[in-house]
Amino acid sequence: MNILLIGSGGREHALAWKLSQSPKCDALYCAPGNAGIAQNAICVTLDISDHTAILDFINEKKINFVVVGPEQPLVDGLADAITAEGIPCFGPSKEAARLEGSKGFMKDLCAKYNIPTAAYGRFTDIEEAKQFVTENSLPIVVKADGLAAGKGVIICETQDAAFTAIEDMLSGNKFGAAGHEVVIEEFLDGEEVSYFALSDGQTVLPLTGAQDHKRAFTGDKGPNTGGMGAYSPPPLLTPELEDKILKTAIQPTIDGMAAEDCPFKGVLFAGLMVKNGEPTLLEHNIRFGDPECQALMMRLKTDLVELLYAAATQNLHEFTGRIEWHDMAALTVVMAARGYPDSYAKGTEIKNIEEAELPGDVKIFHAGTKEEGGKLVNSGGRVLNVTAIAQDIKGAQEKAYDACEKIDWPEGFCRRDIGWRAM
Repeated sequence: MNILLIGSGGREHALAWKLSQSPKCDALYCAPGNAGIAQNAICVTLDISDHTAILDFINEKKINFVVVGPEQPLVDGLADAITAEGIPCFGPSKEAARLEGSKGFMKDLCAKYNIPTAAYGRFTDIEEAKQFVTENSLPIVVKADGLAAGKGVIICETQDAAFTAIEDMLSGNKFGAAGHEVVIEEFLDGEEVSYFALSDGQTVLPLTGAQDHKRAFTGDKGPNTGGMGAYSPPPLLTPELEDKILKTAIQPTIDGMAAEDCPFKGVLFAGLMVKNGEPTLLEHNIRFGDPECQALMMRLKTDLVELLYAAATQNLHEFTGRIEWHDMAALTVVMAARGYPDSYAKGTEIKNIEEAELPGDVKIFHAGTKEEGGKLVNSGGRVLNVTAIAQDIKGAQEKAYDACEKIDWPEGFCRRDIGWRAM
């Protein structure tokens, strides 16, 4: 098959790396890609918000299959445009993408289909939202309803902090259109876990879990980010917990979406809080996590093209029980530009990438890089995903940080404690 991958981050580099290993992959293109993805795919300069340009490229290159990495194009309806042309596309429809595109929609679905989640309210009026805060206990969580690049969730310890978050969002100052509605919900404590499953609209195929590190700095300090590291599998994810997650969160969501006449096809990424062995759904995402995907792709043995194509063409039932994983642990450390998630410099040079990689053990996925004047430079805030695999998480952690030390990039930084919960 000729395959087109949409996206330009570390998640897409990991997907490109794995897709390119499939014997079913004749040619792999990526739009727009990055300097690392160019090692595994032909990068093409396309505006991924321009559906007509993408369809023209699909026809020109005789693309047989499209994989959409990020959430924004899916929320914008890219999968609908592609499937309307008769081309299989991995990723949910615009209607189904509301699971991530609208936190309010997701919470209402949970309420309707008895999926355990935090108590909540939906608001567009500032005073009504503030009144809800005064009637509930602290801390409390204020969320922008729409997409906010992983940064639209604010845990508020005080009433004043909650009021400020509400005003910032509903006034449009903080997250623009994404904050025109807010979801306010009770704070849940416990341990977070991410769980991934494929669906073709009917069949659910469980994948595995991971744990992400959202805070910017070592010791879980600093602002929330798009993710500073992850590892898989988390020790927390026992077979018993996995079974509960599938029965209480994943299967009811897929069944509920089908009942709402917007079947979900793609990867469902559930973020859950676990306390005393009981999982509660925090949110659903409609794509692979970033950087969780990087750790997952290092562990996956099954042909990724076959898996994703089966989901896109409603043939997942053929895979029941056949997915294989390396019986090892994987851990990824995000190297980011100093200043991230706030302002940071672009165009700073990165050296010694090749020296830091260990074939079979360490793979460095590019998240925000480009070639400029024959040099590798950063083009984003999260820049490199240093990913290692070993017999256990401690071994993977040691390999990943050894590789980080070899990378010559004075303008970069990373958390030094990725995997601390597992330790």
